[in-house]
Amino acid sequence: MQILRTVIVKQILTETMKQSLFSSYQDKKRQLEKEYEQLRFELKKAERLQQNSRQQTVSFYEKEMKQRLQKIKNVDFQQSQLELLPLGSELKEKELQTLVDINVGDQWEEAEKTIVIKDGIVIEIR
Repeated sequence: MQILRTVIVKQILTETMKQSLFSSYQDKKRQLEKEYEQLRFELKKAERLQQNSRQQTVSFYEKEMKQRLQKIKNVDFQQSQLELLPLGSELKEKELQTLVDINVGDQWEEAEKTIVIKDGIVIEIR
């Protein structure tokens, strides 16, 4: 019989991975800043609308702008935490579902399986 089981994928932090993550955080931050500026532009346009539809539109844009600012703060925090992490740290990347064959009499392990990756290469399966 086959069943689905959760497997955790972890990455070992190397200098290459650290630079890659830092670069992706910077790209994400730039994209959020562009979105924020676009929303600001749209807000200024919306402020010229008639009074009855203006308030709803303005509140929508203000809410979206606050969300982008919060996301920018989160990216900044992630970058600062990445700088503090020592090389060799294990970072949880994702969880996957895998098929496992089980038979009568097999040991049922309670612990989840873990796959450890370093620079794109599987180095350990626990």
